[in-house]
Amino acid sequence: MAGTDRERSEPLLQPVVEDETVDWLGNPVSCKDCPHEENRRAGLCDLGRVCVVDRRGKRIDRFFAANPLQADRYLGHPYFEVRTLAAKYASLFRLGPLIADPEPDVRAMVALRLPKLRVRGFVADPDRRVRMTVARRLDGDDLVPLLRDPDYGVRLAAARKAAPGLLVRVLHDPDADIRREAARRVDEHLLTALTADEDPTVRLIVAERMRPEHLKLLAADEDLRVRFTVVERSPVEELSRFLDDPEDVVREIARQRLDQAGGA
Repeated sequence: MAGTDRERSEPLLQPVVEDETVDWLGNPVSCKDCPHEENRRAGLCDLGRVCVVDRRGKRIDRFFAANPLQADRYLGHPYFEVRTLAAKYASLFRLGPLIADPEPDVRAMVALRLPKLRVRGFVADPDRRVRMTVARRLDGDDLVPLLRDPDYGVRLAAARKAAPGLLVRVLHDPDADIRREAARRVDEHLLTALTADEDPTVRLIVAERMRPEHLKLLAADEDLRVRFTVVERSPVEELSRFLDDPEDVVREIARQRLDQAGGA
């Protein structure tokens, strides 16, 4: 989204020195200007380590961790890092205005904390990081729009969270990572839909999971790993076809299994 406070502030930011203590505009931080003198006296803030005025996220986070009751008052701060970390600790009842925050980091934190019923509103968020957070929060049919998301990372996050019955929707996803996730967890009777997948690693997972009586569908697979798995798991009566396999290792395991069956 254009015109965010991150974009406006970035020209002012310079590389941060580890022990440097400057605010989000690059100005030196001094305890004498701090609005939290009582916290400093109580040991709840520490210049260069625990400070809400500092621009370093770890120092801001430590401040709110030590002073969570202060978080509500910083939800409107001009620096996105402060708003993001304040939202991590603030009261849930104060997060409503941040649902439309211009910064995706802030919206992602809000999506992480709000009840699931309110998280549904982020499904169409313009930023992929927010939608990925939503995918990790939602369940059931609420994940369906995210399984069709244009972004690979969102679809993968949704596929990893989805119940096996929903994975039929991504059996033909353009990305192999997502099809692999489907192959690992989709209902067993749907695995035949993946036996012709273009990616051999998908077919290998299918060969590892498919019922032995259905493995004949992969007996002529072009990938050695797939055929090796098939010959290891196939019923004995199906093994003779592998005695003429072009690969020694496949022929050998077929012979070994046939010999063992004959001896038995």
